[in-house]
Amino acid sequence: MFSLANKTVIITGAGSGIGQGIAVLFAKQGAHVEVFDLKQESAQETVDQIKAAGGSANATACDVGDYAGVKALFDAVAAKHGKIDILVNNAGIAHIGTALTTAEEDMDRLHRVNIKGVHACAQAALTHMTARKKGVILNMCSIAAQMGLADRFAYSMTKGAVLMMTYSIAKDFIKDGIRCNCIAPARVHTPFVDGYLAKTYPGQEAEMFQKLSEAQPIGRMAKPDEIAALALYLCSDEASFATGTNYTLDGGAVNLR
Repeated sequence: MFSLANKTVIITGAGSGIGQGIAVLFAKQGAHVEVFDLKQESAQETVDQIKAAGGSANATACDVGDYAGVKALFDAVAAKHGKIDILVNNAGIAHIGTALTTAEEDMDRLHRVNIKGVHACAQAALTHMTARKKGVILNMCSIAAQMGLADRFAYSMTKGAVLMMTYSIAKDFIKDGIRCNCIAPARVHTPFVDGYLAKTYPGQEAEMFQKLSEAQPIGRMAKPDEIAALALYLCSDEASFATGTNYTLDGGAVNLR
C-alpha cells in the first residue's frame, strides 16, 4: 500500500521541516522527488539525505512567487520526466502581528509567498496534469485557517486563502481526473520553531518550548514525519476518493480546547 513507484513529485519548501519530511518519505515509497526550495543548499541537503537512502531526487532553487520562473521550472521537470504526477505546495512563511501592527510590507511578503506562490505552482502543475487528465495537488494549510489565533493576522489570512484555493481547484478540475486536498496542522516542531524561540526568548527556550507544546491538548507539537504520513496517504492511489477536503492534524487543538 501507499506506493509512489514511477511517480514524479514536486515538493516546494522541501529544504527543511515538513517539506523535507514529506520528500524523504515519498522517495522511500518509490517516487522521484523534485526538491524545490528558495535556498539551493537546503534543497541539496534533502536530496543528499534521499540519495544516501537509495532514493531518487533532484535539488532546484525556486522562488515560488515568481510566476515565470515557476512555469519554466515545472515545464523543465515535465519535459525531463514526461509528466508531473504530484505537487505538494508546502513552501510558506510565517508572521507574528495583529491587524494594527502588521505593516504593508509584511502583508505584501506573505501574500507573495503564501498565496501567489501556491497559485503559481498549482497553475504550472495543472497545465501538465490537465493534458494527461490525471494528477494530485496537496496544499499545506494550517489550523490558523479555521480558528482565531492571537497575533497571527496576516498568516491566518493567507492560510484561509490556501483553504479556499484548495476547494476551488478540487471543484474546477474534478472532471479532469485531478484531486486536490490540504492538510491543516497545528504547531509542528521544525527548525523554524527552534530559531524563533532562540531569537525571541533567548535563555528561555526550554520553558517556552514546553509552553508551546502544552498549547496542544495532546501535550506536544507534531513531528514532520507525522504530517508526512498523512501527505503520503492523500497523494497515493489509495486516496483516490479523497478530494476537496481539509484534513486537520492538530493534536486536538481545534475541537478539544
